[in-house]
Amino acid sequence: MPDMSASVSLAVTHLVPLAKELDKNKVTPGVLGFIVFAVMALAVWGLMKSMNKHMQKVDFKEASDPDAEQARPKAGPSAQRG
Repeated sequence: MPDMSASVSLAVTHLVPLAKELDKNKVTPGVLGFIVFAVMALAVWGLMKSMNKHMQKVDFKEASDPDAEQARPKAGPSAQRG
């Protein structure tokens, strides 16, 4: 993977002249902020879609506990008429 510091420093050197032209009393996220927000929104959407697909594969039915069934007395026909 290439070193990111070189590309970041190159981007900063190109953005510094643009920053001098801006009004120093006005701060806005601009196009870069929108792009970052849009990428994050797409990533969250993709993760939610993937989670939904994986959750549909999960079987939530629990297996019955054999020890609990043996401990519980089985009711006969006379016990049901009560």
